[in-house]
Amino acid sequence: MVSCRRSSINRPPTPSADEDEEKEPSLSEIINVKLVESGEKEKLMELLRERLVECGWRDEMKSLCRAYARKKGRNNVTVDDLIHVITPKGRASVPDAVKAELLQRIRSFLMSSTLR
Repeated sequence: MVSCRRSSINRPPTPSADEDEEKEPSLSEIINVKLVESGEKEKLMELLRERLVECGWRDEMKSLCRAYARKKGRNNVTVDDLIHVITPKGRASVPDAVKAELLQRIRSFLMSSTLR
């Protein structure tokens, strides 16, 4: 039986038994754990959703998905196809102001958590 790991935005992935147990967590892994444990990650995700809706990014991505589905034919498109085609465009089109705001919130969180 093949085991499969499922990722979640609320918890870091569980290491498999064959991974090196002595491996030190990376800085990004440590930050992710702190964000998840504190509940800050979910707050940041909600902020991101709000900002992307406000700036029209979400509507733009919907439009791209619809155009792709029309082009290929509705019955010939899978969710995986959409993810493969739209993800690079979506990441590249997130406004710099939104990225900067999230980065500042993460920095503030890290500064406040290290002072405790």
